[in-house]
Amino acid sequence: MSAWLRDESPLSPGACDDERRTDVFTYLRGEGRHHTAQVTAAGAGWLASAGPYPRSTLSLWEARPTAPGVLPCGVLFDIVNVPAVFGRRMLDRLWSDGPGSGPVATHRGRMMLFAAPGTAQRLPSLLSWEEWGRSAPEGAPPTVPPLLCHGSGDAVTVPSLVPAVGPAPRWVVAPDTRHPWLPGPEVLLWACVRASRPTLRTPVARPRDSSVTRLPGTRR
Repeated sequence: MSAWLRDESPLSPGACDDERRTDVFTYLRGEGRHHTAQVTAAGAGWLASAGPYPRSTLSLWEARPTAPGVLPCGVLFDIVNVPAVFGRRMLDRLWSDGPGSGPVATHRGRMMLFAAPGTAQRLPSLLSWEEWGRSAPEGAPPTVPPLLCHGSGDAVTVPSLVPAVGPAPRWVVAPDTRHPWLPGPEVLLWACVRASRPTLRTPVARPRDSSVTRLPGTRR
């Protein structure tokens, strides 16, 4: 399987020689350059290891650093593919109230959350079992939109190592280590349930300990 989408590659044969000669991995290792949405050299190595020929994939990335690639799912990671707005709410919950997320990318109005292998098979079953879906008023649309889960036998388009111009796939949370943490189906189920109720707030109980000292004139 080719690691590149030829019709989306701006660095096709005949591109500028200077651009082809760019040492993308030196660029990715540059101190002080990294931020959340930029892949590191270690992250690039992790992505390449998803395919059967990591060295060939890295060579293609070096030749075409601004072109998106195609990687298989099911061995190194699964993908949970959700509408962008709902995906943003999931990310907000994961980072504000939960354990955080693994790598995340956006493409064509969708958000792709990288998940632990096996998630694509288990998450739909957990979602169909969860009782929260029954709490919506009769006739109301579902609070969680249909999810696309990509696992064994599937392949996905991943953003380029170096940010490209135009409507290309982009990293929201880029891989930055050789072994990034990936959420499992239970964590993503929790995020879906929380994101489906964006206005839900858990009241914080005030302590009623009589031993608490209060300033004169204050009320309980």
